[in-house]
Amino acid sequence: MNAIYPELAIRILNTGTGGDTVRHLKQRWQTDVLDLKPDWLSIMIGTNDVWRQFDQPLNPKEHVYLDEYENTLRELIRETLPLVKGLVLMTPYYLEPNLNDPMRATMDVYRGVVKKIAAEFGVVIVDTQLSFDLMAEHVYLASLTTGWDRVHPGQRGHMTLAHDFLNAIDFSWDGENK
Repeated sequence: MNAIYPELAIRILNTGTGGDTVRHLKQRWQTDVLDLKPDWLSIMIGTNDVWRQFDQPLNPKEHVYLDEYENTLRELIRETLPLVKGLVLMTPYYLEPNLNDPMRATMDVYRGVVKKIAAEFGVVIVDTQLSFDLMAEHVYLASLTTGWDRVHPGQRGHMTLAHDFLNAIDFSWDGENK
């Protein structure tokens, strides 16, 4: 954004923590979000909430099931929405085109919760899974990740996310309509 609008001196902070679930996010919400007093906030959480159920199946203490995920996310948004000018929710994703894959199917359920909450609160939604699914028409999805794990985006995956985020907020590349 600063490359197009340097005069606005927009400060962007990424307080995301790798491996975190919504449970971890709730624990650090005060310091990583509220204390920073952001004008705008984007939240993308849920991939690890699902992934822990598959990569650590014998460690249920690490699992964040749907009810906890939905209730916690809704609580954080309800608490924060009155304090910001705008909020953008981004769905979790799994770079797997097979809709019957168990992790993909579970991710789609969590994705549906994010879409439902976005509609409930009237906030902008970025359906990251849809973006990646459209990419699957042209590329092997795992090639958009680092290490081929279908979770951690590489450069092309990050560009896909950035492109769709900017489109969702009606970003103007020509410096008009600030």
